[in-house]
Amino acid sequence: MRATADAAEHADILAKARTFALPLIADETLDTGENILVHADAVAAILAGIDGSVAMQAASYLVYACPHLNKPEDVMTKAFGPQLAQLALQTNQLVHVQRLSRAAESSTQGPDNTPLSPRIQTENVRKMLLAFSRDLRVVMLRLASRLQTLRHYAATKLPVPPVLASESLQVFAPLANRLGIWQIKWEMEDLSFRFLEPVTYKTIALQLDEKRTERERYMVALRERLQQALASQGIAAIVEGRPKHIYSIVRKMRGKSLPFERVFDIRALRVVVPSVADCYQVLSWVHEHFAPIAQEFDDYIAKPKANGYQSLHTVVRDADGGPIEVQIRTQAMHDHAEHGVAAHWAYKEAGAKGYTGVSATSEYDTKIAVLRQLLAWERDLSGAAQANATGNGLFDDRIYVLTPEAAVVELPQGATPIDFAYTVHTNLGHRCRGAKVDGAMVPLSTPLANGQTVEITAIKEGGPSRDWLNPELGFLASPRARAKVRAWFNAQVMAETVARGREAVEKFLQRMGRTAIRLEDLASQLGFKSAEGLFEVVGKDEYSLRNIEVLLNPPEPEPEGDAYLHKKFKGAARPSPSGVLVVGVDSLLTQLSRCCKPAPPDAIGGFVTRGKGVSIHRQDCSNFRELAARHGERVIEVRWGEHKGPDASVYPVDVAVEAFDRQGLLRDISEVFAKEKMNVIGVQTQSVKGTAWMTFTVEIGDAVSLHKVLGTVRGVKGVRAARRR
Repeated sequence: MRATADAAEHADILAKARTFALPLIADETLDTGENILVHADAVAAILAGIDGSVAMQAASYLVYACPHLNKPEDVMTKAFGPQLAQLALQTNQLVHVQRLSRAAESSTQGPDNTPLSPRIQTENVRKMLLAFSRDLRVVMLRLASRLQTLRHYAATKLPVPPVLASESLQVFAPLANRLGIWQIKWEMEDLSFRFLEPVTYKTIALQLDEKRTERERYMVALRERLQQALASQGIAAIVEGRPKHIYSIVRKMRGKSLPFERVFDIRALRVVVPSVADCYQVLSWVHEHFAPIAQEFDDYIAKPKANGYQSLHTVVRDADGGPIEVQIRTQAMHDHAEHGVAAHWAYKEAGAKGYTGVSATSEYDTKIAVLRQLLAWERDLSGAAQANATGNGLFDDRIYVLTPEAAVVELPQGATPIDFAYTVHTNLGHRCRGAKVDGAMVPLSTPLANGQTVEITAIKEGGPSRDWLNPELGFLASPRARAKVRAWFNAQVMAETVARGREAVEKFLQRMGRTAIRLEDLASQLGFKSAEGLFEVVGKDEYSLRNIEVLLNPPEPEPEGDAYLHKKFKGAARPSPSGVLVVGVDSLLTQLSRCCKPAPPDAIGGFVTRGKGVSIHRQDCSNFRELAARHGERVIEVRWGEHKGPDASVYPVDVAVEAFDRQGLLRDISEVFAKEKMNVIGVQTQSVKGTAWMTFTVEIGDAVSLHKVLGTVRGVKGVRAARRR
């Protein structure tokens, strides 16, 4: 009862999908000239013939309805559910991309105005099929659609585009072979070969037709004899002739340099029995009654093919010495040989049928097995490309690995588990601390390979290591992942800078007794977009806190004319060798402080020392603020003199640089100062865990010119930060 209900439900889904698409596609045609509804009906029938799911059959109609809907995802999700909608949308996307690619290739010519080679023309198709293989049903739909397109050309006798025939033979047929879908593989190969080499195809077809009646009469007698002999031994065998595929015959003739008469599978039988033990019993009977050719025996039951194919193959000679090929298999092996992965690819129940030697006890196992076949197909194609004159594989620069949930992740060649983690999610990359590859723990610098399953071990919170940025350690191969690591460290430095600036501003406001002021309002009044912008420049020592004081406590209007001179200049102020004028004191000794190294036009202040004259500080100097707090009576007003021309003074200032340590870093930064004609009079460097901390003492005429040079220094390769101390 349940099976009947399921069958009815499936029929309803298929009928509903066809009815939904009918008004949209009934009068439309494909690029091939075939009516879309006719094409969709045929694709659904092909999928049904290889035991493809009802969802795939229904999608064969919905794929072509997508372009006619305003919001196809919303409409189809509501009508058919999210899974079927996504299947149709992804397949339509692949169809669209393939169409654009083929159009671009057909208009592209080689250097001598000849069409590009088939290898180049099919490269993008191969990559696209692999990229869309996250849902194998998409690939299945494209295989069935391509087979129907070839059938259409065969029926209408229209000229076939060479690109389409080459794609079918070089890409789609090998893919069907890897997935074990023999029905599609053989027919697609024969049709493609018929279009590409029509003369050879007709020649072999005529040779097969010769003596066909006599050959068939002999094979019928042999089938009956074998079936009766097996029945007498209690084996319920099904014995039938095996179809002759022209492309297979031609390939054997060319591969082994054989004439047509010596191709063994022109006369062939297939024996299907209930059990594996029966297979070997049938083999024994055949070898007893016919002369076996030892080198033509293959036991694919004990050692299955890479795509999961199992069978016994033997070639024997009859009384006249003619070769006969016999294939022996169980019914389960035969079902797999005919339908391949299509019979196993179920999303709701994977069953325990197994595939390619894997016991598929869950949906995950089935997906892993199938995806490994696709990756093996990719390696087949890459290896074939390496054999040609170019010597380059199509996928040499990319690899494809699997997540624990069997999702395909594309990575650059040489990628490591850390690259994988950053590709899956940036936050996973930051927190990555370990990795398992195919269940075994590996170092994070281990290069990954095609088809491996990668599982990341991550901590709850944390960030990357600076070692990851060291190219010699080999932790990262992806430029994208490397950029994400750099961005994390830059964000950390910025956060520390902002925190340092916030602390300085808050302490300054506390000393002024203005803690009630809103920091956002203060930043806005000072011309910053946000408080963080203010904190950033203060934290970098690029903004004087004196500006805040001037804003909150503006100076009284200065008296004009004689009153100003009387108040400010009781005596003449003369310039000192340091270029600083001490207001109100004649010829007083001044010296520039070493702690803050002031330079014009910095806001400065003077402090009267004991026996050494006036020490000149920047007003935002922490030492000066401390001295002023303790001995305010010894603070005097000073200002810069106006020294211009060749005798203008220069002032030593310190520039702090943080950079990724590398060879030639010191030279490159020094060249920046040299080009700006700034004399470097001192350098201190220290390197810790790949990070260089450098302090340059340079002579400048004024601080404004230094600001420009700092921007150039920040542009040097590897420099993370450059600021005046």
